[in-house]
Amino acid sequence: MWNKDRNIQADCIKVLYEVGYIEPRLIADYVEDFVKCLKSRNNRLVWGGMTALAEVAKANPDAVFKHLDEIKKAKETSSVITVDNAISTLAWTAAANKKYNEAIFPYLLKHLSGCRPKEVPQHSEKTLPAVNTSNKTDFIKVLEKRMEDLSGGGLARVKKVIKQAANR
Repeated sequence: MWNKDRNIQADCIKVLYEVGYIEPRLIADYVEDFVKCLKSRNNRLVWGGMTALAEVAKANPDAVFKHLDEIKKAKETSSVITVDNAISTLAWTAAANKKYNEAIFPYLLKHLSGCRPKEVPQHSEKTLPAVNTSNKTDFIKVLEKRMEDLSGGGLARVKKVIKQAANR
């Protein structure tokens, strides 16, 4: 990933996150490298690193949680793909335990409250792993308010997420 050739960098990060899709534990020891990617000037490395972190969060949420600030900063300053994967990273980390959920879930709700309407369906789906019995009411309230901005397929997707959340 640290080769000077951007094509090689792109190939490396893609192989790593593709491996993570199949088995997150195989890339779980590389959190520091993926966080380093978030600071790269190569946008492909930034969103690839966040994609990998989203998978690592399923296997090693403790290591990901240590980099909460860097993840949030990358989410706030990077591409749409990075934002999408940051939501997954944060949700899977928040799903790990009560402490992480209490630290992350309000941030996810704030994001859902203010993101563009076209992002609400996908980001609510990506947030779902972090929804539990203690926070589902707040999650559903945010989504119900956002439904005013939605129609068609997006509205149907959010209704489905609300139904899934209600059953937790």
